[in-house]
Amino acid sequence: MIEDRERKTGKELLMILIKALIYSLLVYFYINKPQIYVEYPRLARITSGFMIFLGPSLAISIIRWVVIYWYIKKHKFKSNIKDNFILGINRIESILNTVFFMLALTSFWDVKLQDLVFSISIVAAALAVTFKDYVANMINGLIIMFSDRLSLGDHIKVGDHEGKILDITLINMILQNEDSDMVIIPNSLAFSSVIVNQSKQNTKKLSIEFEMSLANGYTPEFIENQLNKVIENYADNVMPGGLTVKTIAINKDVVIFKAMILLKRYDKVKEREIRRAINTTLIRLSAVLKTDKQATPTTL
Repeated sequence: MIEDRERKTGKELLMILIKALIYSLLVYFYINKPQIYVEYPRLARITSGFMIFLGPSLAISIIRWVVIYWYIKKHKFKSNIKDNFILGINRIESILNTVFFMLALTSFWDVKLQDLVFSISIVAAALAVTFKDYVANMINGLIIMFSDRLSLGDHIKVGDHEGKILDITLINMILQNEDSDMVIIPNSLAFSSVIVNQSKQNTKKLSIEFEMSLANGYTPEFIENQLNKVIENYADNVMPGGLTVKTIAINKDVVIFKAMILLKRYDKVKEREIRRAINTTLIRLSAVLKTDKQATPTTL
């Protein structure tokens, strides 16, 4: 791990040194004005444009490297760490590099700074109105990246979607659900929704909502006892006494129950096995008629 970190750090430092060398050469030729610049004025403007982009980009790269290196050293992270703070710094670097690149393009033409600022302000206002949803997503994405409430790899639930956070971009959040499907959620929706972060808890909850016919007459206690027999085979993954069955609603023909199981840790494979075993037991219970004296409790 230490060798990987040092190798990655060495590559980043090498890129910074290459940028610094190219920028130094551009500054040298810009100051000394070689004859080729006199013969080809457009080449001088291109060099000036590269300087406008490469100078700030070099400064941003140095600041980024120092901040991330300090952050990793302070928290003693591994070399392959995926952290929101590092992700947010990288996104900001990309945004700033894009801005300076657009400014560098303007140097290819004879544009006055006053006219440029005026034009950019008009364009920025128009873009903010036209693409306000994208701007909101970008702002919300940066807020999520620098927040300690959500992290890459966390298992969360947003509305009806549940899964592990694979990536957070400036536009959306990418989850991987239990079926290994990619779920893309806009940052504005995630920011304004109620999010349940199961990874920040000491235990994980497995919830199963189901219906039972009133004709069967099952009580929550009876169903709970039946399900406790099932989860005995998964004692290493389920908290002791971690199964509860609640009555959600009583309708005309059916009763809606909710079974909640507290798991010791997040294990997608074992969770799937527990869910399947419980669903199988519930299906068998729902098929039992009230006339079956062995399976029928006394009262609801």
